[in-house]
Amino acid sequence: MDTLYGQLAATLRAGIDTGVYRTGDRMPGVRVLAAQRSTSIATAVMAYRQLEREGYLEARERSGFYVRGRMAHAPEPGLSAPAFRPAPVSGQELVLRLVKAANDPQVVQLGAAVPAPEFLPIRAVERALVEASRRHRTRAMNYAFPPGDPELRRLIARRMGEIGCTLHPDEIVITGGCQEAITLALRAVTQPGDAVAIESPSYYGLLQVIDSLGLEALEIPTHPREGLSLDALELALERWPVKACVAIPNFSNPLGYRMPDANRLRLLDLLRRSGVPLIEDDVYGDLGFDTQRPRPCKSLNPKAGADVLYCASFSKTLAPGLRVGWIAPGRHLERIEYLKFVGNLAVASVPQIAVAQLLASGQYDRYLRGVRGQYAAAVERMTAAVIRHFPDGIRVTRPEGGFVIWVELPAGTDSLLLARRALEAGVSIAPGPLFSATRKYRNFIRLSCACVWDARVERALAALARLL
Repeated sequence: MDTLYGQLAATLRAGIDTGVYRTGDRMPGVRVLAAQRSTSIATAVMAYRQLEREGYLEARERSGFYVRGRMAHAPEPGLSAPAFRPAPVSGQELVLRLVKAANDPQVVQLGAAVPAPEFLPIRAVERALVEASRRHRTRAMNYAFPPGDPELRRLIARRMGEIGCTLHPDEIVITGGCQEAITLALRAVTQPGDAVAIESPSYYGLLQVIDSLGLEALEIPTHPREGLSLDALELALERWPVKACVAIPNFSNPLGYRMPDANRLRLLDLLRRSGVPLIEDDVYGDLGFDTQRPRPCKSLNPKAGADVLYCASFSKTLAPGLRVGWIAPGRHLERIEYLKFVGNLAVASVPQIAVAQLLASGQYDRYLRGVRGQYAAAVERMTAAVIRHFPDGIRVTRPEGGFVIWVELPAGTDSLLLARRALEAGVSIAPGPLFSATRKYRNFIRLSCACVWDARVERALAALARLL
């Protein structure tokens, strides 16, 4: 680069590479840096932002810029190879034990994909809830019947517009988290016995929804870097009467990939030609490690927009307990509103008002700017520790967002047995078979990185290594 900020970024990058600035070090403040280098504050800020985009630095709110660790690498898992036929979901009984373990303070929580409170804006949420109860009593005490609180829907529509989705607030329905949004979407476009195409491995919560609705899962091979195998999906659509496709293009759980835009366009075109709606789960979309928020599939192809049921929530960002999500279901809006109403009337009003306040005040975006770097650092830290402790031959995904990693263990490992023994030792992990309708991925585990790093976590990983 021949720009001033590019030259400054190159100098600082060299300092990081040679160890002048080490992982965790706080960089000079922008004013100090500008004075040291005889340049403007704007140039110093642009240089830091450049290094942040390249992954060298992370910004921490009201604290400055810090050197990020350089990602430790193990080989990635290859393209998955699920059973290529529709099948009922089985073997999900262990999930309840996993969820219960998430509430046990004596257990080191590496299984459930629930952020530790230290990653969440707890105080801001608390203040917003109190203010919602006091200043908006009438709204807070009444039902916010579907489609939901008008102000929250207006602010969500505005945010969606910023990432390329032009929506009217009345096209959005507030739900009790993303799980309910996906459930409503599947109920709107399928009947019991229908086949639903899904990623493999796939989030076990989706598998439970498919099971509860009497549907069959058609697992599609999925690559940890590019996502759904579109060739395999095209073949599946020709061979089976698929009624819906569910995908997580932005930082899927458990693989963490970001689907390339070209693949997204092909996915939309393929489904449009087959007359199959896409249920797009974007619950992790705000948690990318890059500063540029990826656009959802729904924004990329207006012709296919009516066939995309977009689902998201604030559970992974603000607080899981708020249970505030939403769905933009396109042409299925009337059906979704009805299903939401007859299911449970409405989402609680106070959390909706509180979330609207956090969006309107800008607190939500300020929080996201800081936490993205924290999650990136947490994933790097967990990956490095897994490589350090676990036996040779493992493979680990390299997520581009979110806070989970998918680990392939040595062949012959029984992750269900490992999970049971780990829980007896006070460590919760998510075994691979939970992420498959047909209990594949016996030698895989998913680990949540959104935990407070301390000696307990290090000991937990060492204990897992001994069990292996």
